[in-house]
Amino acid sequence: MHQDSSPGDDEGGRGSIEAVLFDFHGTLAQLEPLTRSVSLAAEACGRSLSPLSVTALADAIGAQGWLGSGLEARVRPDFADAWADRDLDEDAHREAFTALAAQAHGVFEGLAEALYDRMASPEGWVAFADTMSTLVALKAQGYPIALVSNIGFDARPVLRHLGIDRFIDAWVLSYEVGFCKPDEKIFYAACHALDVEPSRALMVGDSVADAGAGRIGARCYLLPHAEAGRAVGLEAVLRLVRAGV
Repeated sequence: MHQDSSPGDDEGGRGSIEAVLFDFHGTLAQLEPLTRSVSLAAEACGRSLSPLSVTALADAIGAQGWLGSGLEARVRPDFADAWADRDLDEDAHREAFTALAAQAHGVFEGLAEALYDRMASPEGWVAFADTMSTLVALKAQGYPIALVSNIGFDARPVLRHLGIDRFIDAWVLSYEVGFCKPDEKIFYAACHALDVEPSRALMVGDSVADAGAGRIGARCYLLPHAEAGRAVGLEAVLRLVRAGV
């Protein structure tokens, strides 16, 4: 662990931030456009859809609150238990999201399952334009990094496919550790894994749940929404860690 210091007065100009915790979805990467996922999922079911049909299906599924839609999920009682446990259990995660998609108008047999498979596949994700450069710079400056994610499947293959898994020093995934953000325990687990005091950590995310790190004294930075492949504002992280804010 780095030596304690006041902001901005470390050797080499280093601030008081000693480690960075990153959320996954919406922070380092985004799901591919839903129209692409729907088209490929339909092909996996042996269906070739017209662009108009793909758009209509994607709109209907997105309206249910599909991951990345920004809408509140429309959870029916028959899968409410699975939805509540989706980030703590792999089977519950699959059940919850397939049921969510299956209730959308126009969804045919097998499509919801194929769509989930696409979401859980490494090929279904796109890194933000400023992800790689930010992680490269942080590692070059010696900052340890943890991935802290509410997720019901293994994110490691996704980040490996995107070429950014090598920058992650600790993986703190909710379904593996048994806690979900904003529970303080998941942030403590990340800080412990990196051997850093919470007050010396910066949590970077895109939701109120990520801001839960503030409860243990960590600094927090929340990103705006950005489409897949665009810059999301991660370059600000480099300024924040140097300033020790």
